[in-house]
Amino acid sequence: MALSFLPLLDWIALVWFLVCWVGYTQYARIQHGKRPTIANQLAANREQWIEKMLKRDVKISDMTGLGILQRNVTFFASTTIFIIAGLLTVLGSTQQAINLLSALPWIEIASRAAWEVKIILLVICFAYAFFKFTWSMRQYNFAVVLFGAAPDQSGDPEEHKLFIKHTNWLLSRASNSFNYGLRAYTFAIAVLGWFFNSWIFILCSSIVVLVLYRRECRSATLDALYNASHHSNEKTLPDYWG
Repeated sequence: MALSFLPLLDWIALVWFLVCWVGYTQYARIQHGKRPTIANQLAANREQWIEKMLKRDVKISDMTGLGILQRNVTFFASTTIFIIAGLLTVLGSTQQAINLLSALPWIEIASRAAWEVKIILLVICFAYAFFKFTWSMRQYNFAVVLFGAAPDQSGDPEEHKLFIKHTNWLLSRASNSFNYGLRAYTFAIAVLGWFFNSWIFILCSSIVVLVLYRRECRSATLDALYNASHHSNEKTLPDYWG
């Protein structure tokens, strides 16, 4: 009885959404060590970047590139704050929103509680994204410090290897946190389907998983990254207009 404020189909759709999100996240982590993915190919490309950086006397271009990555994350973090504020405003004006949207024939509003649960789920998605973006931003800040403390070109080769290994590890963590934040945005788009009906929510959650899998594990962009770090066994790329 405590769960009766949502119909059974809504609970099924919500569980399916969580299975898709958590399940795909775990699947992506497992695939990271088994096959080429966007994440591990970027790690290989970053390793090459750091190796070349250590051979340059002037590292202004490297610091600029790192700053661009950091600004991208900062943009999403600040944007997420405005989205959360807007959602909380809508949550505080629930009845007005229901009265406005109930006139639309394709919007399904079972009850006030159901509407609030859907808004709260969106807030949770974007709050998760905010924490991931801010942590990514901080890690890029730490990477700036490491870039500034990079060993000299004529330094000990063993010191160079350790620097490359740990700097790449930190940058990979920052990149992964940013990716988790973007993934939360993508699944939040699926939640919008819940405002139509539960079947559309289930369909949108499934489509998001397929889109993420296609982009991170089967895309031409992945093949391009692979070719850039593996100069043998080059993969054929489609026309770049595609």
